[in-house]
Amino acid sequence: MRYKAVIFDLFGTLIDKLSLREHTGILRQMASIVSVPSDDFVRLWFGTHNERGLGVFQSLESNIEYICQQLGVQPEDIKVTLASQINLDYTARSIKPRTDATEVLSYLKSHGYKIGLISNCSASIPNILKNMPFAQMIDVALFSSLVGMQKPDPRIYQLIAKQLALKPEDCLYIGDGDEHELTGAAQAGM
Repeated sequence: MRYKAVIFDLFGTLIDKLSLREHTGILRQMASIVSVPSDDFVRLWFGTHNERGLGVFQSLESNIEYICQQLGVQPEDIKVTLASQINLDYTARSIKPRTDATEVLSYLKSHGYKIGLISNCSASIPNILKNMPFAQMIDVALFSSLVGMQKPDPRIYQLIAKQLALKPEDCLYIGDGDEHELTGAAQAGM
């Protein structure tokens, strides 16, 4: 056995990616709740993607408040909370494991591999992931919003190898290639 661990990207490998059309529809609903122009809200939401992923916004509410501030609106707290809940509910019901994800992880675990997970995601995703059927099979999970770095930064791959008590070259990284994640893994030694 050459590799001792398999590190997965979350979106696109273990769970299906979210629908852009549906997500945009949810964002438009959120904009309506906080009484801002929906096109501007959607633009600013996607424009703050990196900040969510790096943990600048530690909650959906703080991201919504920031966007509203940029648009010159100060909505009531209850409206911000409601808009946040709509997003959270959508994400929780939309994130579903790929049909073969649990089977693949189970196979790898039964053959002695450690399992890692790296995800560029907002701070709300780790709580949602806890309810996935494969969650207990993951030895170490790193979420960009919690560690303050994103793929393809080689340091995030080195950090997961360290937390798995392995060298990067002992780890195989599997991802769909978005955001140059495969290049980052290779630069880290995976």
